[in-house]
Amino acid sequence: MQNQSSTAASMASSGISTAIAKPVQLICAFLLGAAIIYAAGFVNTSAVHNAAHDMRHSQGFPCH
Repeated sequence: MQNQSSTAASMASSGISTAIAKPVQLICAFLLGAAIIYAAGFVNTSAVHNAAHDMRHSQGFPCH
């Protein structure tokens, strides 16, 4: 009987951590993407900016 209650508690805890983990992962992915775009767009080194610029054009996105 004790094993069943500990399994149920473990499953409930797992559900809560999954429910919290997904939004945290989404927020972290958004922040990382924003940081990469910001760094590539505003960095003073022209090599990084040009690489990002060329990548945008190769994907078909106009940028100017």
